[in-house]
Amino acid sequence: MSVPPSVASETAPQKRGRRWWKTALWILLVVVVIAVVVFALFMRYSVRRAFPQTDGTIAVPGLSGSVEVIRDSAGIPHIYADSVADLFIAQGYVHAQDRFWQMDFWRHISHGRLAEMFGSSQVETDSFLRALGFTELAERQYADETAEVRAILDAYSLGVNRYLATQSPSDLSFEYTILEVLNHGYDPESWTGVDSLAWGKVMSWDLGGNMTHEIVRSMALGTMSADRVDQLYPPYPGDRHPFIVNSADAAVDAQRTSGIAPSFAIDAHEQLASAGAAIRALDELTGGGVEGIGSNSWAVSGAHTPTGAPLLMNDPHLSIQMPSIWYQVGLHCRTVSADCPFDVVGFSFAGVPGVIIGHNADIAWGFTNTGPDVQDLYIEKLNPANPRQYEFQGEWVDMDVRTETIRVAGGDDLTLEILSTMHGPIISGLYEPLDEFDAAGVPTPDPYAVALRWTALDDVPSIAGPILGINTASNFEEFRRAALLFSVPAQNLLYADTRGNIGYQMPGNVPIRAQGDGRYPVPGWTGDHEWTGFIPQDELPSSYNPPSGWIVTANNQVIDDAYPYLITEDWAYGYRARRIVDLVASNLGVPLDDHGTIQFDSYDLSAAHLRPFVVDAVTRGLPEPDETQAIALSELVTWDLQNFAGSTGSAVWNATWRAILARTFHDELIEDSWPRGGSQWFEAVRGLVQDPDDPFWDDISTAPVEDRDTILAAAFVDAVAELSDELGSDVSSWMWGALHGATFRNGSLGDTGIGLIDDRFNRGPYPASGSTSVVNAVGWDASEGYEVTWLPSMRMLVDLSDFGRSRAVHTTGQSGHTDHPHYDDMIPRWLAGETLPMLWDRVAVEADAASVLTLTP
Repeated sequence: MSVPPSVASETAPQKRGRRWWKTALWILLVVVVIAVVVFALFMRYSVRRAFPQTDGTIAVPGLSGSVEVIRDSAGIPHIYADSVADLFIAQGYVHAQDRFWQMDFWRHISHGRLAEMFGSSQVETDSFLRALGFTELAERQYADETAEVRAILDAYSLGVNRYLATQSPSDLSFEYTILEVLNHGYDPESWTGVDSLAWGKVMSWDLGGNMTHEIVRSMALGTMSADRVDQLYPPYPGDRHPFIVNSADAAVDAQRTSGIAPSFAIDAHEQLASAGAAIRALDELTGGGVEGIGSNSWAVSGAHTPTGAPLLMNDPHLSIQMPSIWYQVGLHCRTVSADCPFDVVGFSFAGVPGVIIGHNADIAWGFTNTGPDVQDLYIEKLNPANPRQYEFQGEWVDMDVRTETIRVAGGDDLTLEILSTMHGPIISGLYEPLDEFDAAGVPTPDPYAVALRWTALDDVPSIAGPILGINTASNFEEFRRAALLFSVPAQNLLYADTRGNIGYQMPGNVPIRAQGDGRYPVPGWTGDHEWTGFIPQDELPSSYNPPSGWIVTANNQVIDDAYPYLITEDWAYGYRARRIVDLVASNLGVPLDDHGTIQFDSYDLSAAHLRPFVVDAVTRGLPEPDETQAIALSELVTWDLQNFAGSTGSAVWNATWRAILARTFHDELIEDSWPRGGSQWFEAVRGLVQDPDDPFWDDISTAPVEDRDTILAAAFVDAVAELSDELGSDVSSWMWGALHGATFRNGSLGDTGIGLIDDRFNRGPYPASGSTSVVNAVGWDASEGYEVTWLPSMRMLVDLSDFGRSRAVHTTGQSGHTDHPHYDDMIPRWLAGETLPMLWDRVAVEADAASVLTLTP
C-alpha cells in the first residue's frame, strides 16, 4: 500500500505534535461536554429544588389542629380543616408553595416597588403607581375591615410567612435564582393582609373604566369633526343585540344626565399624551385596558335542563400569561357550622384568601366585567405663580403633596412628589410626553395638568369582604347582600342555586355626574362636571328567575336606555352576547357538555355581515385575479365563519379584516389610536359599509378619492400578499393557527431577550382557535399582528343537580415552578376546548388523590 508523501515524509517530532493536538482537542471536547452536563445538572437542581413538598407531614406553627391538603391528579389542592383560621393558614401556605414568585411580583406592582426588584428600568412605572396610591388605600381598607375579615387576612398571611420562613429565596422559585444575577441580595419580605388587599386595586385597574377612550376621543377631535369621531364610537346596537336586564325590572324616577358637547372638549394634548403613555405602560404590565377584552357567563334554569336543576357557565377573559392568573382550590371545613362555614371550590388568586369564582354546597356564581364609566380625567388650571395651586370656581386651592421614596436596585434612591387635587392624583408629567399635534377645542390653560377621578381611589370596601361573603352564601338574598359590597371593580355577578333559581346582580359605585357623560376630559376649574353621588344600591340592575329561563352576560349593555342612570357609553357591542343568546335559546334542554361546546364556539358574526361586501368588491375589482388570489377568494366564500386553528378561510378573513382596518383608519388616526380590532370596530365598519362614499374610505395620503369597494378589494389583495409572505404560496397550507399563536409568557422574566431564560419560563407559541369578539374570545391586536394577547383565562361549567358532574380548566397549570409536571399540563386541554372534572365531594377527591400533605401545629 502506498503512503501519501505528506505522511511518509513526517518527522518524529511532527508526528508527536499532531498527536498532541489531537489529545488537546479531545481534552477540550471532554471539558466542554462536562461543562454542559454540569450546567444542565445545575439548572435542573436549581429548578427542582423549588418544587414544594406535597406528601408527608410538615409542622406549621400557628395551626390549632391538623390540616389535610389532598392534591388531585391535576395538582389542585383540596384543603380540609376544623377551623376558619386553620383553613386560611393552609390556603396561604399552599399558595406560597406553588406560586410565591407570582405573588411577590404582583405585590411589587401593587405597591409601585418594581424598581426594587428590577432596577432603574421600572422607575417610571413605579412613579405612576405611587401616584395612584394603592398602598395607602389598602392600608385604610385593612384598618376598616370587620374583625372577622381581618382575622382571615391575618391567618392567610401567617400561612404564607410560615412557608417563607422555611425557604431561602432560591428555594422559593427558580426566578429568584435568575434575579440573584440581576439583583444580588434580594430577599422577599413577609406577607401582610395589606398586600392581599393592594392586589385588589390592581385588578380594579385591569377592569377599570374608559380613560383610554377619553384620551383617544379627545385626540381625534384634533383631526376630525365631532360627528366623525362619533362614527368611531357608535351607540350600542340595542335593536340587534341583547341587554342583560329589562329596564322595566329596575324602573326608578330619575333624570338621566346629558352628554357633554364635543365642542367643549379640552385642547390638552401634551399632558393627555403623557397620561396616556403612563396608562399604556401599566396596561402592558398588568394586562389591563386591552381593547375588545371581556368575559362570558350564562345560567339556564332547571326548566331548560335535562336534570331539572340549573346550569351555570363562566369564562372570564384576561391577558395571556404564565403561570395562569387563576389557582384552583377547594376550601372545606370538615364540619360545616356557624363557626366554620366554608365548603367551597373554584378559582382563587394567589395572594388573596377565598374563592373568587366557583360554587359551595348551595350556590354557584360567575363574574364578567360590567365596565361602568368610573374614571374621569379633569384638566386642572394651575396657578402660573404657584404650580402647586389649582383653580376651582374662581379661587386658588392648594394641592395635597406627599413624598414617596423609590428604592432602585443597583442605583440611588429617588424622591418623588405626588400632587393631588380634589379630583384625584395628577397623572400627567410622570412619563415623557408623546409627540404633540394640533387639535381643536377650547384653549388649554397655561399651565395645566391632568388629574384622575376614579372610584377605586376612594375609601371603599375591599374585595375581601364580598368574596368571603359569597363563599358562604346559601341563597340569593345572602348572595346579593355580599355582591352589593363590590364597590370596585363593578362586575356582572351571575347566580344559580340548588333550589332551581337563577339570578343576576350588578354592583358597584357608579357615579352620577352633574353634567356630561364621561366620554371626554373635562375642565376641572369650573365646578360644572363634579360627581354628585352614585347610583343607589337598590336601583342597580338586578334580575331573579326571568321569564326567559336564562340569563346571559358578555360585557354587553346591562340595561336599555330607558334606565334613568348612565352606567357607561363604552360597552362591548354585544356580538358575543348575541351569539350566546342565539345558541342557548335554540338549544334549550341540552346537557352540560353541550354548553362546553358553546364556550368554544368561534363563529364570527361580524364576518357574516361584512363578507358579502368584501366578496362583491373583490369580484368586481379584480376581474382577473391571479391563481393565489382566486383560490384564496374561494376559501373565503366557502368558509364556515368558525375561527378554528385549522381553518384556511379564517386566515384569509382575519388578514383581510386587519388590512381593512389599516387602509380605512391608519391615514387619519395617530398610531397610538390605530384600531386593535374588536366589537367597537365591528360596529364602526358595519356602519361605514352602508355608505360607499363615506370620507373614511378615502385614503387622504393619495390623490385619487377611494370609495368603499376600492378599499375592500385592496385590503383583500394586501391580505393575500401578507399570507403568501408569511405562510408560503400554497393556499391550502394557510391555517389560522399558524398566524394566531398563543405564547404563555412569564410576566416578569419572559421578555429578557435571553433565549435560555425566556425559553425556560415561556411556553408556545401554540396554534389557537378563537378570535376577538367571538364566544371563544382568544383576542389579538390588529394594530400589531395576530399573536394572542388575551383569552378565556378559565372555563367553568357547574351542574347544580350534581356538583360532581361540573367541569373546569384554566390556561396553564397549577404550579408556578417551571419544569414542574403541573406547570403547563392544562395547556393542551385548554387549546382543544376540553375541561377537567371539578372535584367536589371528598370521596371523589380521595379517589383522584396524587398526594396527601398533613400540616400540623
